[in-house]
Amino acid sequence: MSVRPGAIITAGAVALDTGRRQWTYQELQAQARQVGDILRGQGTHVLATLLDNGPGWIVADRAAQLAGAVHVPLPAFFTPDQLSHAVRSAGVDTLLALPIYAAGLAAALGAAPPQPLDVAGEAMAVVRLPARPARLPGGTGKITFTSGTTGTPKGVCLSQAAMDAVAQGLVLATQPLDIRRHLCVLPLPVLLENVAGVLAPLARGATCVVPPLHEVGLTGSSTFDPARLQAAVAQHRPHSMILLPQMLRAWAGWLHQTRQRAPDSLRLVAVGGAVVGARLLESARRLGIPAYEGYGLSEGASVQTLNLPGADRPGSAGRALPHARVRVGADGEIEVAGSLMAGYLGAETPAPAWWPTGDLGRIDADGFVHVEGRRKHLLITSFGRNVSPEWVEQALRSEPVVAQAVVFGDGQPALSAVLWPVVPDAPEAALQSAVDAANAALPDYARVRQWTRARAAFTPQTGLATPNGRPHRAAILRAHADALQLS
Repeated sequence: MSVRPGAIITAGAVALDTGRRQWTYQELQAQARQVGDILRGQGTHVLATLLDNGPGWIVADRAAQLAGAVHVPLPAFFTPDQLSHAVRSAGVDTLLALPIYAAGLAAALGAAPPQPLDVAGEAMAVVRLPARPARLPGGTGKITFTSGTTGTPKGVCLSQAAMDAVAQGLVLATQPLDIRRHLCVLPLPVLLENVAGVLAPLARGATCVVPPLHEVGLTGSSTFDPARLQAAVAQHRPHSMILLPQMLRAWAGWLHQTRQRAPDSLRLVAVGGAVVGARLLESARRLGIPAYEGYGLSEGASVQTLNLPGADRPGSAGRALPHARVRVGADGEIEVAGSLMAGYLGAETPAPAWWPTGDLGRIDADGFVHVEGRRKHLLITSFGRNVSPEWVEQALRSEPVVAQAVVFGDGQPALSAVLWPVVPDAPEAALQSAVDAANAALPDYARVRQWTRARAAFTPQTGLATPNGRPHRAAILRAHADALQLS
């Protein structure tokens, strides 16, 4: 079986379900054709969407394919500046958004007023934008923006063939589980959910359950209510879900505290976006959550490896899926091939045959991939958000009271900071005001949730800086782990 846009497995089978209404595959295709005709009629080349989870998002995604347009899914947790950057840099000429987002973004981009449009029973707004064509690699079907390692997230250009290859690999790998209902818990603009949570289930004729995000407990990029997730799983009875490590940790902790178990419909809870750890997986499984760790990256069109029932090694990222090839270079860097991006937005260089992931690791004798660190300094929170600490540190140092700042948060639910003030005896209130001001200009996943005053200046003499004056991050963390409660 091949995966192709518009494929219908069984026309009368249920493709989409919100818990209130269902759409068959035939109805999904009809809706997508209708919206695709509208997009084609108004000359859309690049469509951006800014929507909540729901059937409308999936219809828009498929409509863009049918219209031959590039789809740019925008996460609602981006700041206005990040949204404007993404829209302008991608050459977006049409925006499909919830009305609460459309007017403000249209005004910021100098567009005409939004026009109403009903998509799959959802009230939306269409905005035509004064776009300049962007340089896109050949074959680009979708542009997924990174979660914002800096203030200007990078656009990864993907072909439909690459995403379909990942979806097909997942269909083949999970065939023994006979997954017929998948509950979308992550935002659909997140590539992992888009590919593994929508394209793969629809490719095998399963049902995608797509309630609004607040109904599954997720608000923004990193606020999560496990009680709501438990209620949603009990209501919708899915066979599979995808979670971020912090979501799994919160859910397992809540189940333990309330002496409950996960609903027994679940057959696979794939966990990715950051390192999970064997202890968390084992505790989750004891509570009835069939959690299995995977690994992937946007440049590889999402998931590359996955542990599965019968092929499981907790603590590893699993074996390569059918669509993927994985190797470790001479310097210890993990490299992948098989479903690579077309290239970066605005860049001339195509992706090489083997993509260097930036992650260090090894492959054991049984083919399980073990991720053991990163080449570049990059924080990945336990909510799966990638953050360059230098970006946040610069925001903190821009406040007059802060002389030096170092940010931590790898594997943690939120960021922490160690601050050295310009005046050593600056009051706590002044430092808190500085943190508040810096946070106001940052998206929620990049905000500092706790901080402590440094015990000494970051200098070579104190051991908290390198000889050339750069902060010695490991030493600073060791000296302040107790105050940050990271020990």
